[in-house]
Amino acid sequence: MPFLKQEAPLDSLKIRVVGISGSLRKDSLTTSALRTALLGSAEAGAATELIDLREYDLIFAGGENHRLAAPGVARLKQQVKQAHGILLGTPEYHGSFSGVLKNALDLMGFDEFEGKMIGLIGVSAGRLGAFDALNSLRSVGRALHAWVVPEQVSIPEAWRCFDDAGRLRDSKLAERLHHVGRRVAEFAWLHECGRAREFVEFWESAMENPGG
Repeated sequence: MPFLKQEAPLDSLKIRVVGISGSLRKDSLTTSALRTALLGSAEAGAATELIDLREYDLIFAGGENHRLAAPGVARLKQQVKQAHGILLGTPEYHGSFSGVLKNALDLMGFDEFEGKMIGLIGVSAGRLGAFDALNSLRSVGRALHAWVVPEQVSIPEAWRCFDDAGRLRDSKLAERLHHVGRRVAEFAWLHECGRAREFVEFWESAMENPGG
């Protein structure tokens, strides 16, 4: 990570951040916001990938086929499991996050999220923003034993904030999204370096091989 390289003993460590959009709209403002946040992760040195749930044809969690290896479910779980950081983006519906994102999260679990860094982004058509949705997602992150970064972005009246090409009109809002993406990548890097140091320390302190 650029801002920490002078302290990094593991320059070869590559952090991966995925963004999951909880909107199925073709020209989704949620997805546009996530793309902007992922640029922040990339600026911090992470490899990034946008997960558009429209492409996965997910089954419903809890149904008869919940435990079956449906291709879309297996693909989603594998992509998230390989990530070190996760950006979750959602529109706010009736005071909470979207059903499609809830279903995707319910199809996964500790294997995909435990110990990962999570950043939150919410969009809303109304003036109050998406704080209720983000608070609910923060609780989900805790339940999955993930680390939810303190920074988050709520975008009220999102239809005013983007142009027809999905670009943000407000550079300050774009920077806030970049910042959340960077923080997820930076904290993921720190966490992974810590795990690597613990392994090295454990290895170095292990008993010598009595067989020589």
